[in-house]
Amino acid sequence: MPSSTALLVMDMQNAMVAMAHRAAGTVAAIAGLSERARAAGVPVVTVRHRGEEVVPGTEGWRVVPELAPREGEPVIDKTTPDGFLATDLDGALKALGITEVIVTGFATEVCVDTTARQALSRGYDLVVVADGHTTSRRSAADAEGLVPADRSIAQYNTVYRTIGWPGRRIRVRAAVDVDFAAPEWVRGVTPA
Repeated sequence: MPSSTALLVMDMQNAMVAMAHRAAGTVAAIAGLSERARAAGVPVVTVRHRGEEVVPGTEGWRVVPELAPREGEPVIDKTTPDGFLATDLDGALKALGITEVIVTGFATEVCVDTTARQALSRGYDLVVVADGHTTSRRSAADAEGLVPADRSIAQYNTVYRTIGWPGRRIRVRAAVDVDFAAPEWVRGVTPA
């Protein structure tokens, strides 16, 4: 039976990961999720950004090796923070019968958040992987009003734990707590 859940891996490209806060831990969390998703028959959908800073075909544009899409897996290219805008992400998910997306990747406040909210607006239930998204490294000198990276990530996790969206299920889970084997209601897990 096809899965109704898909794992989205947002913008985990060499150029972005090079500037990411806690990059190694985030890549490891997403890599573990990806392997478990594949083993359970859950589609892994890679979303790549392209633009002036990340030109297709360049080393910076390539997805980091640990998260590279497997042959036959959906790959969606985008040019804005919204993974759905002017792409075929919605069509690809609908073709797979997806009703819930698990969102991971870079950057928390931009592409991850924008795509997560658009998924909700388009009728998908949402799981945000608390340790599976990250943002840019920041020093006090270059933050220019941005909160420190750890606080930004924590804030977005809290927002998704408390946000309401009529008709949608929203959960925040640590990567180790995402179980692809059975729906949460079968395991008796109460949504966070």
